[in-house]
Amino acid sequence: MVELVRSGRTPQDLALEFEPNAQSIAHWVRQADREAGASKGGGTTSAEREELSRFRRENHRLRQERDILAKAAAWFARDKTPSGSSNS
Repeated sequence: MVELVRSGRTPQDLALEFEPNAQSIAHWVRQADREAGASKGGGTTSAEREELSRFRRENHRLRQERDILAKAAAWFARDKTPSGSSNS
């Protein structure tokens, strides 16, 4: 579909001939342009979305680890405090 649009056919023409609607076809063309680095309109490529997803998973895991370590440090700090014994 993308190649047909690039060869001069409109998404509306293709929508009449094939199943997807014109908006879907236009979206595919924009996404293909982003993937090829030809789009200046922003948006993310598939590789950028995958990387963002990986960063979000890693960030979530690191937050969990930080919370666990903070709780463990608090527990050990509480466990090490003297319990009413005097050294005099």
